[in-house]
Amino acid sequence: MPESVLERDFLLACREMGLPESEREYRFDAKRRWRIDFAWPEHRVAVEIEGGDWSGGRHLRGKGFNLDAEKYNALTIAGYRLLRFTGTMIETDPFGCVRIVKELLDHA
Repeated sequence: MPESVLERDFLLACREMGLPESEREYRFDAKRRWRIDFAWPEHRVAVEIEGGDWSGGRHLRGKGFNLDAEKYNALTIAGYRLLRFTGTMIETDPFGCVRIVKELLDHA
């Protein structure tokens, strides 16, 4: 799956701030084909970048919203802590988003 501009900007900010490398498009469930944008499996931390927050993207419409909720619930049951960032959050302050991830990783 091609990397979006939002994901690229988040990844570059992670690297610049010295976070450990994440697993990209991480599959956390052997039975389902769900993927998480960024994961630190050893810390049980996951990040999803929710694009289309002002354009009515897939994550905000009925079926996509319901499928995401199912995936996020399964992720939580699997013991992960999930952080979600909107496209606007990444565009306006990628380093602020990464600081939040760093704080969670530091307490994992």
